[in-house]
Amino acid sequence: MRFIPGGTFIMGSNNFYPEEAPLRNVRVDPFWIDAAPVTNGDFCRFVAATGHVTEAEMTPDPADYPGMSPGMDRPGSLVFRKSSGPVDLSDPSNWWRFEFGADWRHPLGPESSIEGSEDHPVVHLAYADAEAYAHWAGKALPTEAEWEYAARGGLESAEYAWGDELAPSGAMLANYWQGLFPYANQCLDGWEGTSPVGSFPANGFGLYDMIGNVWEWTQDWWSAPAARAKKARQSCCMTSNSQEKYRSRSYDPEQPGIRIGRKVLKGGSHLCAANYCQRYRPAARHPETVDSSTNHIGFRCLVREPILT
Repeated sequence: MRFIPGGTFIMGSNNFYPEEAPLRNVRVDPFWIDAAPVTNGDFCRFVAATGHVTEAEMTPDPADYPGMSPGMDRPGSLVFRKSSGPVDLSDPSNWWRFEFGADWRHPLGPESSIEGSEDHPVVHLAYADAEAYAHWAGKALPTEAEWEYAARGGLESAEYAWGDELAPSGAMLANYWQGLFPYANQCLDGWEGTSPVGSFPANGFGLYDMIGNVWEWTQDWWSAPAARAKKARQSCCMTSNSQEKYRSRSYDPEQPGIRIGRKVLKGGSHLCAANYCQRYRPAARHPETVDSSTNHIGFRCLVREPILT
């Protein structure tokens, strides 16, 4: 783990996606955070010690998913499948497939394995799975503000974790998609999918893979830009521990029949590309239902410094 000193920083960005605004001053208390995402090897030890079964390995309850198609009540998870050519980028079903038997041990489908990939980030974990691991390890998941502060590595208002240029002098500093998503990945960074943690340079705080590789769960419930703007107007200096208290505010308005809360993901992944998802930045954020698991979502943990009085 790495120690992150407390401080105040400018959170968010006005230069990319509306959900990242507005810019606001946020204070975080000191904490320790994992130097890299939790790996397959780490999670394997957790499962061996506890017998934990992930949500992707359990049969979904049709009552939780109104309109579920017959035969879909089987364990599985979402797996990325590259398209053969250009597709409608507004329709994620063009590259995501729900595959029976896909889980953290079988990240690319039931015939795949994590053998030889023990140092890659563990994936196919729902929020509850990440939280269970953190509890077992005596740690916690970071808030969105804590995560972003750590990802910035001490750089004030920089667009990326290393400065304002994505690939300075052509250097690949993170695992993201180079080329046209979702069909032409040039792999200039050397990786088609996930990469071993620590394959790219650490940021100013000594943290690896805060950008790209896998998205990471945070504790915060998703909130829309309007709610965030209201909170920013109410306080010039919010604390990192002031999370959205109302799960219902995080529900997806485009799916009124699904009453499943959404948490904030941070950091982007190996599937983020310039033509589709420029979220390989500290300020970037994305909503994800807590029951979701995919082959590009992982997590890391932290330990908060006790406040001495």
